[in-house]
Amino acid sequence: MSTLAIDGGAPVRSAPFPLRRLMGPDEQAALNAMFDRAEADGHGVFGYNGPEEEAYCSDFARSLGGGFADAVNSGTNAVWVALRSLELEPLGEVIVPAVSDPGGVMPVALANQLPVPADCAPGSYNVAADQIAARIGPRTRAIVVAHIAGSPADIDPIVAIASSKGIPVIEDCAQAHGARYKGRPVGTSGDIAVFSTMFGKHHMTGGQGGVVFTRDEARYWAIRRHADRGKPFGIENPTGNVVPALNCNMDELHAAIGRVQLAKLPEVVRRRRAIARSVIDACARDLAAVSVIDEPPQTEASFWFMLIRIDPARLKVDRDAFCAALRAEGIPVSPGYPYIPARSPWATDPRSYAPGLLASARTAPADWPLPNIEATDSVCMQLMFHEDWTQADADDVVAALAKVQAAYLK
Repeated sequence: MSTLAIDGGAPVRSAPFPLRRLMGPDEQAALNAMFDRAEADGHGVFGYNGPEEEAYCSDFARSLGGGFADAVNSGTNAVWVALRSLELEPLGEVIVPAVSDPGGVMPVALANQLPVPADCAPGSYNVAADQIAARIGPRTRAIVVAHIAGSPADIDPIVAIASSKGIPVIEDCAQAHGARYKGRPVGTSGDIAVFSTMFGKHHMTGGQGGVVFTRDEARYWAIRRHADRGKPFGIENPTGNVVPALNCNMDELHAAIGRVQLAKLPEVVRRRRAIARSVIDACARDLAAVSVIDEPPQTEASFWFMLIRIDPARLKVDRDAFCAALRAEGIPVSPGYPYIPARSPWATDPRSYAPGLLASARTAPADWPLPNIEATDSVCMQLMFHEDWTQADADDVVAALAKVQAAYLK
């Protein structure tokens, strides 16, 4: 058996993994063309709500099978706009995923609602219908469902429960561009879908960006109003701004990048799926105590990252020691995906909420039990990868997993 690198042996991988090259000449050409037009027309500036953004939003909605999309300036603001567009009665509750980027949950508190975390399904990082049903109460105003790591949540049963109670559902698709659920694009099952288009996602609009999507035209106009300072979009004979709202507009430059990027998305997802599938299948075939969380039945994940799971009953070490050994072998893993907003300092601080909201709550956000995700996260590792990896890169991951498993197997 080879000596582990952490014990002084040679690592499986000494070379760095490939850099991601998401932008290139096509995006540069699109931006150069905008500068040329700005110089030619004499204005020399770029605005927002212009032809590039209109085209990007149309392309985006078309990629989801039709509907309406509004581009905004971040994924966090996409969640904020979606919540505000629902015009929820203040001092209610919004059910949120146990696991999410903080930006996917903080807007709930800013919208004068209390975030109520629903636990994940056993063995998963996604919420499920049973866990959401257990959190619904008389003051539940909306439900936010995140598709973590590009793996679609089982959304139909969630929507069925929500619809029976008249509760709107927001799908947070920030990590799941291009994923599919029962043949449908992720983001088309709920009332509203939100996407982040920051530089690390499957497709981007620059350093930051986001999109809010719906198939309901009336809701779309409400989204537009709440994304742009209450301007009276969709209202006949307006007399001024109609709701208090922030300026969350995307601009023309970011939209121009997004148009080019969106055309690349299917190939990006195809390549990510191929790399992930290779690692998943090899682990299932060759390893006894290590696996990768697979895409659920009737879904096509888009794999923003992979979640590697160990079986501690079959190993002599815990997750953290296994992770450290893998890192020494040159594999860029980290312990779990411990983004549980309800356990964050801001969520436990009364100053984060409108006066009286915590006092009237059933349970404070941090006090809701989340045993499923705590158990799952304790045995998982996060592997960040991207579409520019090769089969040789995937093979090195599997080789390192096999080497570390062999050393630590009971």
